[in-house]
Amino acid sequence: MAKRVLMAEALIVGALGLMVLAKEMPGLVREIRIWRMAGIGPGSRRRR
Repeated sequence: MAKRVLMAEALIVGALGLMVLAKEMPGLVREIRIWRMAGIGPGSRRRR
């Protein structure tokens, strides 16, 4: 019984985490683009 409850809680927490990530994805993509233009982060490369 306790194992079922833990599995259900883990499933609910995982689903909520995915929903938040999906909702915040456009903002994260925009932030990454800004960081790359500013030269911050591993994706930035200096053009010659």
